[in-house]
Amino acid sequence: MRYVKLGTTDLTVSECGFGCIPIIRLANDEAVSVLRYAYERGITYFDTANAYRDSEEKIGTAFAGMRDKVVIATKSLMRKAEGITGHLENSLRMLKTDYIDLYQLHQIAQEQDLLEATGPGGALEALRKAKAEGKVRHIGVTSHSLPMAVRLVKSGLFETIQFPFNLIEEGAKDELIGAAHAHGMAFIGMKPFGGGVIDNAEVAFKYLRDQAGAIPIPGFESREQVDEVLSFYELGNVITDADRVVMDRYRQELGKRFCRRCEYCQPCPHGVMITPAMGYPIVASRMSPKVAVEFCKKAMESVTLCQECGECREKCPYELPVTDILKANYALYQKHLAQ
Repeated sequence: MRYVKLGTTDLTVSECGFGCIPIIRLANDEAVSVLRYAYERGITYFDTANAYRDSEEKIGTAFAGMRDKVVIATKSLMRKAEGITGHLENSLRMLKTDYIDLYQLHQIAQEQDLLEATGPGGALEALRKAKAEGKVRHIGVTSHSLPMAVRLVKSGLFETIQFPFNLIEEGAKDELIGAAHAHGMAFIGMKPFGGGVIDNAEVAFKYLRDQAGAIPIPGFESREQVDEVLSFYELGNVITDADRVVMDRYRQELGKRFCRRCEYCQPCPHGVMITPAMGYPIVASRMSPKVAVEFCKKAMESVTLCQECGECREKCPYELPVTDILKANYALYQKHLAQ
């Protein structure tokens, strides 16, 4: 395992991190065991969020007494100072720490998100205050919208950018990664498996390791998964013609029904929460159906407001059959509710 500087911050992290959504599904002792094992294998960067149920609490338990050995990143969807301050204080309690290495404004995708979060009384103002108090060491941002992510990088307001990056969602490699590095920012690649739809770990990481400058944060829920991914880092990285065939098959099969969460379809004139509803199957696979029906309830119930006006499909840059996917996802949600 190699270790790299996190942009121009004073943090050094493992070249592969740990995305902590999947540990939601694990019992506390099991989650702690997987987290500690990942650390023993060389992973030092752990990414979570206030919204990931008990993920922060499990991380806090796992690294009690060795806080200085790991780099912990968390995040919040709150846009106002009061809201994010509450989330920050809760994260500090759950993580059993008095500081967070990297606190990220999560999913800044729309113009309104940016204006609220960075304006007077906004979340960024509160995080700067927390940084001055020593509760936050560095401030980052995440997004699923490529134009907004590039804009965030060029704003000079943040120290890291987190964005989806995998063999299907390749948009970041053309401009975003280079722009991030040019501005001294670390690029953190979320969803290396496309949120769970890429089931060939070897090919997924051959692609990622071929892209310089990205720190992937795969989710793990077992020691075996940790071993599998880290085994790729013990070898040279050679992409064969057979690998390229597999990559192209994923792109062809998933590209037609794969939501990139860019939010161009929003807002829906009828109130449907399109983006989170489009991602329901992925959330269910990562968090478990039992957790997903609660976590996604508001978004999934909004699907019943759909009038099939077609506006979302017209706006989608990937020409996805949005209403058809929403119907299928709602049926899956109803099935999970009944279980």
